[in-house]
Amino acid sequence: MTAAAALAERAIGILETLVGFDTTSHRSNLELIAWVEAYLARHGVTSERVPNAEGIKSNLLATIGPMVAGGIVLSGHTDVVPVDGQPWTSDPFTLTRRGDRLYGRGTCDMKGFIALALAAVPDIQAAAPRRPVHIALSYDEEIGCLGAPHLIRRMAETLPHPALVLIGEPTSLNVAGAHKGILYHEVIVRGREAHSSQPHLGASAIMTAVRLMSALERLAERLDREADPDSPFEPKGPTLTIGQVNGGTAPNILALDCRFVFDLRAPAGVDPYAALAEFMALAEAEDAALKAKAPGAGVTVTRTADVPAFMTPAGGAAEVLARRLAGDNGPARTVSFGTEAGQFQAAGFPSVLCGPGSIDQAHQPDEYVDIAQLERGAALMLRLASEISAN
Repeated sequence: MTAAAALAERAIGILETLVGFDTTSHRSNLELIAWVEAYLARHGVTSERVPNAEGIKSNLLATIGPMVAGGIVLSGHTDVVPVDGQPWTSDPFTLTRRGDRLYGRGTCDMKGFIALALAAVPDIQAAAPRRPVHIALSYDEEIGCLGAPHLIRRMAETLPHPALVLIGEPTSLNVAGAHKGILYHEVIVRGREAHSSQPHLGASAIMTAVRLMSALERLAERLDREADPDSPFEPKGPTLTIGQVNGGTAPNILALDCRFVFDLRAPAGVDPYAALAEFMALAEAEDAALKAKAPGAGVTVTRTADVPAFMTPAGGAAEVLARRLAGDNGPARTVSFGTEAGQFQAAGFPSVLCGPGSIDQAHQPDEYVDIAQLERGAALMLRLASEISAN
């Protein structure tokens, strides 16, 4: 058995354990973190938790090799998206092998990469590294990249500056250097209840929300029309969608409340706050109009996630290094989904995306990763071990 095949087999065993932890974002990830800590300790690697304020979730940071500059960070998020209502044909939290695929929640997004990084620890140690490999695991990426800022702050305080942060999101092990930023906003409209036959006595939260959502629809259409035709993204310009709406109690009652959440994704170079300025002004006007009708009524708009856009310099040292590790000589690539890369980049860490599996399988029922992808990922890890051991 080749070294890459042996590493891949170890990674599959670790992946089975990682998938067994239900780390859906609304749950704690501490059991998984404790298991990783124990695994690293068995290999003589110490690690540090960077917990959230409540102490119910945690990031994890560990270093293999000397604490010097020029190392490589292997970064992955430990949380996964829900399986509720999805038609899985096997237990999503039990790794299931069918043919050349491994099924389970998080197999490609992104416990497969974490498993490879952990499986590579003995190979990295055996290579007598001259530069370090740092393992950085985060929480709550799937609900707005909420955990990474605390982890990144700690890395900036304690780590010599690395040459590369390799974020193992599912890119089919192709190097990707850009994605759009993400803004989530929650809009809550509060009106005043009245019988539907006497609308002059109340204020419908839903009717106000409809006007606000219509304004967002018009903005989405305008952003699409004005998109840069030379943009490398698909869709090319910013996208704006409304993902959740709820409100009202009965068809013959003016709605007391209505809540909706919208998602704006903009590439680097497009100011999302400027794009939303007209909508924010409308929300203020609707808020004043509701307050004039009913004390206690109004509109509140709350930003719930703000993930910066990511754009690594094409042909830069970080991209060149990542391509060498991945064996990737293809064209420059972007991804359509958001990641923690923009947060790392904003903190001054050179970053790229490259990990096993396809985003087409992520978040889906019967999520899977191809075993061939893990084998390619194992080869990447062995090249990494050689890279950080060279002069």
